[in-house]
Amino acid sequence: MKKIVWLFIIAPAVYLAVVWNTLPETIAMHFNLKGDIDRYGSKNELTTMIFILIAVNAVVYLLLPQVYRIDPKRYAVENKGRLFRIAFAVAVFTSSVLCLLIYSSIHGSIKFSMRFILAGVGLMLAVVGNYIYNIKPNYFAGIRLPWTLNDDENWKRTHLLGGKLLFGGGLMIAVICLFAPFTFSMITLFGVLSVVILITCIYSYRLYKKLNVHK
Repeated sequence: MKKIVWLFIIAPAVYLAVVWNTLPETIAMHFNLKGDIDRYGSKNELTTMIFILIAVNAVVYLLLPQVYRIDPKRYAVENKGRLFRIAFAVAVFTSSVLCLLIYSSIHGSIKFSMRFILAGVGLMLAVVGNYIYNIKPNYFAGIRLPWTLNDDENWKRTHLLGGKLLFGGGLMIAVICLFAPFTFSMITLFGVLSVVILITCIYSYRLYKKLNVHK
C-alpha cells in the first residue's frame, strides 16, 4: 500500500504532463462557493499551484503516521496503523481533487467537478470515522476534549459513538452531494458535520459528569 499511495500522489503531475499541450493559455484559477469562476490565470500558474499542492500532500502523508512518536500518551504508538490509513485516504482524496481541477481547466466543467469533490469529502469523512472509532488516546488525532484526554473510558466511548456518527454522516453527505444541487449540498455538508460534532461533544460531556459523580 505504501508504494501504491505514491502513485496516487504523483498522478496529478503525470496527468498534467500528458494533457499539457491541450491546456488553454488562460485557465480558471479560483472559484466561488457556487463553483463559478472568479479569477483566471496562465497554465504556468496552474502548474506551480499543482506542484505545490502535490508537495504539501506528500509532506502530510509522510508526517501524519509519525506524530505518535512525539505524543506523550502511552498508547499513542498503537495508532500508527490507523494514522497511516487516514493519511492514505487524505492523499488519495487530495490527488483526486487536483486531477479534477486539471480536467476542469481543459473542459471548463468546474460545477460538474464540484459535485464529485463534495461527494469525495463525504467519503473521506466516512473513512476517517471508520478508523477513529477505536483510536487510542493521543494529542494529535481524534476528538480531543479536556475530559476525553484525561479519561481513557470517556475517550473510548466518545470515539465509539463519534466514529459511527461520522461514518454514517459521511456516507449521507456523499450520496446527497452527488445528486443534489450545489447550495443544498453545501447546507447538507455543514449541517451534518455540525450535528455530528454537537451530538458527540454533548455525549462526551454528559459522560464526563456521570463518571465523575461516581468517583
